[in-house]
Amino acid sequence: MSRVQSIERAFAVLGTLANGPIGVTEVAERADLPKSTAARLLASLAREGVVEQVPGDTAYRLGPRLATLASGVMPNRSLAMLARPSLEALAASVGEAAGLAIPDGDVVHYIEQVDTPNPVSIRDWTGSRIPLHAVPSGQVLLAFRPATSLQRYLGKPLERFTDRTIVTGDALLERLRAIRRDGYTWAREEFDEGISSVAAPIADANGEVVAAVHVHGPSYRFPVAGTERAIAEDVVAAAARIAGSLRHAG
Repeated sequence: MSRVQSIERAFAVLGTLANGPIGVTEVAERADLPKSTAARLLASLAREGVVEQVPGDTAYRLGPRLATLASGVMPNRSLAMLARPSLEALAASVGEAAGLAIPDGDVVHYIEQVDTPNPVSIRDWTGSRIPLHAVPSGQVLLAFRPATSLQRYLGKPLERFTDRTIVTGDALLERLRAIRRDGYTWAREEFDEGISSVAAPIADANGEVVAAVHVHGPSYRFPVAGTERAIAEDVVAAAARIAGSLRHAG
């Protein structure tokens, strides 16, 4: 059996369990598989936690790992949907792309971006994962990490991407202190030559920083000299609106 065929059959087995627990024989019938094949696939899926046997029974049901995997998708989509109106307003106000990012271990994961009609624009960063220290969105997330988690991050080498990337613990700590004081941060070409960005943290109903909102654009035009403070205030306001949407949704 090819790997592709095995995957297809595994999904067929999972599909048979969508409406509740059933036994091996019924799984085989619904998935149109030999009973021995269905039993083997169920055993493999059970080892991965994707299915499980009902306690005290021979029937199988969907396992807890599916819920864990799904939880990594649905909240992100919901957050992006909640944030979209604020991102659109922010992009229109500033005239540059606005985006949303969340922490993913030691990287920041960009999950949404709203562009502008500007004929010269930056690429869509949605889906990108970048080390926390290298971009403003990551830095504002890092600034509010628990002390032990922050020390662990600082204890490893900081990867350099441009001549302006922060790569020393002391310099990064200074940046993080400024973020906690100001509520935002700017970075100019610290991750990618030619791109400047500003970001602010988004807190949930418990006050925990769970995401970041940012605006970024080509450095030759963004930010226009003297507009940094006003743009930063727009980003902070957008972060507050998104936080408010989170609280109301909860």
